[in-house]
Amino acid sequence: MKKNSPAEIQQQMQDNIHWIKGAQENKLVVGSQARILYADAEGRMKIAEAFNQAIAKGKIGTVILGRDHHDVSGTDSPYRETSNIYDGSRFTADMAIQNVIGDSFRGATWVSIHNGGGVGWGEAINGGFGMVLDGTKEASKRIESMLFWDVNNGISRRSWARNEGALFAIKRAMKTQPLLKVTIPNRVDENLFQI
Repeated sequence: MKKNSPAEIQQQMQDNIHWIKGAQENKLVVGSQARILYADAEGRMKIAEAFNQAIAKGKIGTVILGRDHHDVSGTDSPYRETSNIYDGSRFTADMAIQNVIGDSFRGATWVSIHNGGGVGWGEAINGGFGMVLDGTKEASKRIESMLFWDVNNGISRRSWARNEGALFAIKRAMKTQPLLKVTIPNRVDENLFQI
């Protein structure tokens, strides 16, 4: 993944690989030995499947993938996570709700809707999930279905608002998954506004 990733996400891949190699050395003070890994849908599915295969081979124990908020699809927070949605819709709470409904139907072990998330009560709505990886083929199917939706739901939403990073990501996702069809917004000709 590190070698084949586009230049736009090379640093994310390098950070993830660095952390995974040193995971045993980390003693976190919050929760269990966990880490946020930033990756696109393809990267998350590959990382999760590698965990699932390691579990199946008895190399590691059960793993729980989870996200409470602060991610591409999980939070509607106009002053933080959705502050880069410039079409005026950043003040709606549609993305988090759509996210947990889709996650629940696509294989999440649990989902949650909650408020706040570090910016204050009433300032954000968050949709989270947990997914137990137990080394089974069923877990592999859930990984593919749920993580694909979990990421691309938010990327689609942001691309419709003309976020440059999201436009790059959703076009890349559609190339790797031909069944994914997302309408790409038309750009306004800036010359139309000149007097």
